[in-house]
Amino acid sequence: MIRTVESHTPASAPVLAAYSYCEAVTGQQARNFAYGIRLLPTPKRRAMSALYAFSRRVDDIGDGPLADDVKVTRLEDTRALLTRIREGAVDEDDTDPVAVALAHAAEHFPIPLGGLDELIDGVQMDVRGENYETWDDLKAYCRCVAGAIGRLSLGVFGTEPGARGAERASEYADTLGLALQLTNILRDVREDAAGGRTYLPADDLAKFGCSAGFAGPTPPEGSDFTGLVHYEVRRARALFAEGYRLLPLLDRRSGACVAAMAGIYRRLLDRIERDPGAVLRGRVSLPGHEKAYVAVRGLSGLDTRHVTRRAVRRRA
Repeated sequence: MIRTVESHTPASAPVLAAYSYCEAVTGQQARNFAYGIRLLPTPKRRAMSALYAFSRRVDDIGDGPLADDVKVTRLEDTRALLTRIREGAVDEDDTDPVAVALAHAAEHFPIPLGGLDELIDGVQMDVRGENYETWDDLKAYCRCVAGAIGRLSLGVFGTEPGARGAERASEYADTLGLALQLTNILRDVREDAAGGRTYLPADDLAKFGCSAGFAGPTPPEGSDFTGLVHYEVRRARALFAEGYRLLPLLDRRSGACVAAMAGIYRRLLDRIERDPGAVLRGRVSLPGHEKAYVAVRGLSGLDTRHVTRRAVRRRA
């Protein structure tokens, strides 16, 4: 069982300023993520913002215009900073607000900071320009850049005391991260191609005649792009179904946060399934009113109750 350890001691002014910086970064750079964590109590929301801000720094190094050797150096510098945080060597008056906020969060929640090492490993794969031959290959990458974030987040959320199956919470959080990342990959297939990256497994691309890639707004000539997208959508749905088993293990507000974030991506997946070619024409997104509906649905506990009923039927 993973329980959070929230302190009610007021944070100092430097720590509050550091959290404010991280929340600003989160609000500006990750609207879907920020939308979900608004449902959390303040200490958890701040901790999640600190996790996001550090993760964003790692991602920005990998996605930025720097030369690859400089990126490698910056990533190792970031890993060294993570080591300082892990060792309690970051003071409240440190000049790096992200480090200050994450250090404070790690003191008050059982966050498995090794997950951020995994994130750095995954971004290093991007810097090396790795491609993925099979789903198992891609899954290893997704576990680094998204499954690890699920496990890190669980350190903040914790599990409900006495929740049945809580020993598998970390596994479900990891799987839900994979579901979100595969949805991201489908949504960003053309954008990634423009940056010289291909994430979908080479085996799948070949199976559907898409090995030529996605350089333009139309699929490769003679390909079954719709078949490819539907194939990956089914894989993502299976991951969502397994990952959603996390919801009944969380308290109401943490479950609402997870349901909101995952629900937004599930609806993105629905849109992609209905119109696979949309991902080649532009960025698929949800309007604000639809995100609001997902948030209300999460707060109502509807998704959690659905998962619970399904689990009861399986046991019957």
